[in-house]
Amino acid sequence: MEDVKKKYFGTDGIRNRVGSGMIRPDQILKLGWATGKVMKARGESKVMIGKDTRISGYMFESALEAGFIAAGIDVMLLGPMPTPAVAYLAQTFHADAGIVISASHNPHHDNGIKFFSSQGKKISDEIELEVEAAFEEEIEVVPSELLGKARRIDDAAGRYIEFCKSTYDPQIKLDGFKIVLDCSNGATYHIAPHVFEELGAEVFTIGVEPNGININDECGATHVESLQKEVLKQKANLGIAYDGDGDRVVMVDEYGKVVDGDLILYILAMHSGLMVKGVVGTVMSNLGVENALKEKGIDFHRSQVGDRYVMQKLVEDDLNFGAEPSGHVLCLNKISTGDGIVASLQVLSALITTGKSLAELTSEVSFYPQILKNKRVDDAQKIMASSVLINAITQAEQRLGNQGRVLVRASGTEPLIRVMVEGADAELVELLANELINVVESEIS
Repeated sequence: MEDVKKKYFGTDGIRNRVGSGMIRPDQILKLGWATGKVMKARGESKVMIGKDTRISGYMFESALEAGFIAAGIDVMLLGPMPTPAVAYLAQTFHADAGIVISASHNPHHDNGIKFFSSQGKKISDEIELEVEAAFEEEIEVVPSELLGKARRIDDAAGRYIEFCKSTYDPQIKLDGFKIVLDCSNGATYHIAPHVFEELGAEVFTIGVEPNGININDECGATHVESLQKEVLKQKANLGIAYDGDGDRVVMVDEYGKVVDGDLILYILAMHSGLMVKGVVGTVMSNLGVENALKEKGIDFHRSQVGDRYVMQKLVEDDLNFGAEPSGHVLCLNKISTGDGIVASLQVLSALITTGKSLAELTSEVSFYPQILKNKRVDDAQKIMASSVLINAITQAEQRLGNQGRVLVRASGTEPLIRVMVEGADAELVELLANELINVVESEIS
């Protein structure tokens, strides 16, 4: 089903600039109704809604609430909560679906809607297509006596904090461990500091003062410069950065070096205490991590980009750990979706039990030089279909031979063409990446 063309849904729900496309209050209200209609047809009646801290979340929360109620669906409102918290709480409250209003790592002027099933997993392509079909219909409000009801869940944050702590072995003490947390002025700002402090760590925080427009603004998992400086300033053991909705995590070691999703996956595979036969990365994952794990007898499986596809591959191959380099990390032995806080707790467990630092645990991995370049475009699919670009990609692959990889793709979440070149020869990698991005630019003009 992943090859079926969808009109509204991307790789991670629906996302756009506020006021554009589907991300308008009238469209979101109708989306709530359409989703509610599909749920009703499936015998479902209850939905949970959370959001991150961006200012437009209030508007879209009200619109979604109205749409679901008009379809006869009861609504539970969580307020600002990390995406994985909504997935978890939807299960514990026996909701039929969980909805998150968030544009993840994007700036405040974007927003989006993510959908989770009653099992806390991303909804299927089939259900997304059903919702899209219902969206094309006229709204029909159910009779007044059948309208849904709404209520707020006041203790949601406390429940989720306790869940996160429950995924960490209480016998492994964090007393005296110095951690810098960057919560990206996003949904983890009132969750993550409590989790680590209550487990005994000494916590320093940045990005914990959301004002509606500073989410992901030069902070968080996509902008770790401030975190790197703070780790060195505080002489901390490490730093942890989440993105705006808390489903991504990127870490910084004691020397200020970035530890991305690839390296976090390596640590989990090597030091989880489980028998790990294989893990799942994506086509973007660095060859160095794949080679390092293969040397340890651990298979490396690749999915297409998107944490939903990592999840699918994990389920298909009966594996626990998967990740994207960007920081989506899945620990299916702990939670049903990608969770930045839970993943970082498992890394801390590995540090304490091995007695090694973050730099020491990642030292066994030798990354291949890799260049990532993005170009904003109006019609990504048209550019991707260009024979000139296709020929340029083929030529670049031939020049790398078996010493590297080329990946050019349209982003599933933003209007971008993404170019990745990886190989043993750093100069050649940079040259080819520049050549390919130049081809993209020439095709635009």
